Parts: sequence; structure tokens; C-alpha cells
Amino acid sequence: MPEVALTHEDKELFRYHAEKHPIRELPYQTQSICPVCKLEDEVVTVIPAMVYEEDGKVMMRKSCDKHGEFMDLYWSDAEMFKRAMTYWYKTIGLDNPRTDTAEGCPKDCGQCPNHKSHTALAIIDVTNRCNLTCPICFARAGESDNIYEPSPEEVLDMMKNLRGNLPVPCPGIQFAGGEPTLSENLPQYVRWAKELGFNHVMIATNGIRMAKSVDYIRELVEVGLNTIYLQFDGVKAEPYIAARNVDLRPIKQKVLDNCKEAGLDGVILVPTVMRGINDDELGAMIQFALDNRDIVRCINFQPVSITGRIDYEERLRMRITIPEIIHLIEEQTSSQIKVKDWYTIPSMVLLGRALGLIKGRPELELSAHFACGMSSFLFLKDDGSYYPINEVIDIDKILGVLEDICNLYAYGKRFVGVRAKLKLVGAIKHIKKKGLIKDLTSMLLKKGSYGSLRDFMHNVIMLGLMHFMDPFNMDLERVQYCDINYPTPDGKIIPFCTYNNIYRPYVESKFGKTLEEFQKERKPIIT
Repeated sequence: MPEVALTHEDKELFRYHAEKHPIRELPYQTQSICPVCKLEDEVVTVIPAMVYEEDGKVMMRKSCDKHGEFMDLYWSDAEMFKRAMTYWYKTIGLDNPRTDTAEGCPKDCGQCPNHKSHTALAIIDVTNRCNLTCPICFARAGESDNIYEPSPEEVLDMMKNLRGNLPVPCPGIQFAGGEPTLSENLPQYVRWAKELGFNHVMIATNGIRMAKSVDYIRELVEVGLNTIYLQFDGVKAEPYIAARNVDLRPIKQKVLDNCKEAGLDGVILVPTVMRGINDDELGAMIQFALDNRDIVRCINFQPVSITGRIDYEERLRMRITIPEIIHLIEEQTSSQIKVKDWYTIPSMVLLGRALGLIKGRPELELSAHFACGMSSFLFLKDDGSYYPINEVIDIDKILGVLEDICNLYAYGKRFVGVRAKLKLVGAIKHIKKKGLIKDLTSMLLKKGSYGSLRDFMHNVIMLGLMHFMDPFNMDLERVQYCDINYPTPDGKIIPFCTYNNIYRPYVESKFGKTLEEFQKERKPIIT
């Protein structure tokens, strides 16, 4: 862990110039893995894959010498795919990777020098125990013969490792599992995270324990918890029964009530979207968030990942992708939230880069592959109605301003600080709702801090879409741009999709214990 974080003076500024990836024509070739080799034999076989357009959709075709050809839906709307690619900005990877480049992606994960992004959000599984048996669990919680529950010393070391990332120490951490509230050490982990400098501390939870105790939530808030990442599959009973084997709606509402009482006003609702199960409730879930806007800050929709071996027809029946959800949201909100209101995640790269250049030190660049996720914002009015982001801000013009600011610094222009701030002031004309100017300028110009961002987020609800990959649609190029990573007890930092599809069983086997060993070796938390 470095004693002092990098400043921009430690590296040449030119690498922070604003640059987009070249626009690709479909078809193009990428790399993937054979799903049968992985699911049946636990062997990672890297194979070429073709991404191509067919009937207005983006498809992936790949072939394994042993198991034949596989075809899957990649994105259901080719035009939206092409538009998303136009907002794909290049970002900065780790200056201090943890593994070498030897066998290539995904066998060098750790991260290797070929990784293109730095960690925005780290996830630490504090246990693989769970109090549910969800059939769609990507972590396969409760299926392992081993109990994987890192010791407090291991958890602390993993957090220190993340804060050692350069040029940007990892700013956000999420404690997950399994069900993390089953760990009696969780409050201390939250405290340590704050002491180590993590700006944003989250817990991913099904809410069962939090629904039982306001005092438990209050304890977590007092030691630094910012947000809970609450499993939330709809407003009707059927999705919960299908995905969780039990109707959890009363639990979810009780969690919100308890969070309000405990003073935690940051809740992210996390629906796993399943075709034919809850894809008809997307608009209703957004309305639920609006009705609870005093505490809900975001809905992060996650199209279901297909992790078991199933036949081709069944897989296509289950598969739902980002564009389908966006089109359904437009339909189910009576076009109040339109397709054009959504932007790919790496379109936000330049916001962090420009703020960092103005402040004189590298800041988080919220990056990813353009196909990984989309987002939008709803700006709230007092009566509960909202403006979609495009009615509030001219995004393309703002991105142009941020590009100019980055390049002023990258190319060493004279009077750069003054010129950058003048450009930000000039950007006010691209804000269409004048009542928001004060909040936006406070965030961008006066402070640019985590606190100012949090204040701003109290006036909006974010809509997110993140489609995590499975062995059938795995694109190793996407892996190389992943900024949601898992640290492991042996010092590695592994991208989300390779961890959950490839590395999780090895990590849990290597560092896990039998139930008997686990019960025998459990010891009090260190302080």
C-alpha cells in the first residue's frame, strides 16, 4: 500500500487526453470460452467468437473443437449497440497490476498488465453462507462443500490491497456473499473500510436480518455504512417465488421502514430481470422507487445470467438483454423514460478525469466496456414527478466541454486552471432546467467531492442496467475493461465475470474450510 497517493505530477499528463475507441463495423471477432468445457469439465478453453448482426439483433457465434458450435443473443438491438459504441471512451488501467501477462485472458486474472480499467467498486464476499437458496444465484451460495469465510485479518488485508491501487485507490467497497449479514464481523469491516479511506461503503443483502432489527442497521450506520444494495425482484409475489422460493415483499418493505428509522437514506434496489417472470414489472418497480424517493437512490436492473447447462431453445427463451429492458421501460412508463435517455457506462469517464485534472490528482474514471451497462437519471420534482436526464442536460454538449478540459491539461496549455474553470462556467448554458444550476456547479466547480456528489444524488434517482456475463455469452474483451472487481486472500484482484464464472470455486476451495473446521476455528474479531 503506497504511503502517498499519486498526483498528476507523478505521471505524464498526456495519457489523460480524451479519446474514444474507434467505431467498429459488425461483424468483428473477439475471444470467448467454451461453456461445456467450463460447466462440465471445469476447464477454461479459450475460443474465437464472432459478434455479428442478424435481423436487427447483435448475436455471438463461437465453436469449440470438442463440443461444437454455440450461438447466443448478445444485444437485442443492433442500432442501440452501435450508438453505445460511440460513447466508449478510453480509460486508465492500473499502474501496479498484481499478476504478469503469461497465458492471456482470462488465465492471468489478478489483474494483469493487459487490464484496461482501474477498480471502481470492489466486492468482498465475507461469507458464502446464506439464509436463502435462490435458484438464480450467480454466487451459487450454499452449494459449496466448503465454508468460505475469510478471517478478519484476511478481509483487512484485502481492503488494504485495494486502497493500494494506483493511480486511483479503490474508492468504493461492497460487502457481499452469500449473505454478508450472517457474518458477526460485518460492523467491524464497515468501520475498517471507512478508516482506510473508502468513500462509499455498501452491503449487498436480501434484507432478512435488517428487517428484524432497526438497531442492527443503526449500528452499521454509526460505523460508516452509506448504502444497502437490496435484492428486489418486483412488486408482485410471483417473481420472488420463482427466483427466491419465497415471497419476500414484506421483508423488503420492512427494510425500507427500518432504514428510515435508523437514519440510512441510501438504498439501491437490485432486481434480477427474468424474461416472462418480472419483465412486465419494470415500470412498476420504477414507480415504487419514486414512491420511496426519500430513501431510494437508484434501481440497478440486472438481466439474469444463465449459469447452468441448458439446451439452446431454453437459453434463448430465458435470455433478456439490456436493449429489451430499455424498450420495455419506455413502454411501461408511457414513454416518460425514452430509449434516447440512456447512456453507456463509459460515457462517464471524462467526468472523473476532468475533475481529477482540475483538482490535481487522479480521480475515479467510471469505465467499463460499452456493452456492459447503461444508465440514466431521473431528476425529481417536489410532487414526485420527474424529468429524464435529456430534458435537463444536453449530455453531448457537456461531454464536449469535458473533452476540451481534459485536453487543455493533457496538451499543457497555458493558464490551464483558469481556462478549465471558465469552460465549466460556460457549460451552464447546456443545463436546460435552471433550478439545477446551483447543485451542478457545486458538484463540478466548487467542490467536486464525494460529499457534494451525495448531496446532488438526493435530487435524483439513478437507473442502472448491468448485464453480467455467463459462459454462453462471455466476451473476454469485456473482461479486460471490467471495473467491478473481487480481491482474494492471496493478493489478487479479479474482474467480476471471470471471478463468478471461473475463479470462485477455486478461491472458495483454496481458502475455505469444512463445516467442522469452520466451527472449530472460529474466533473473536480482532480490534
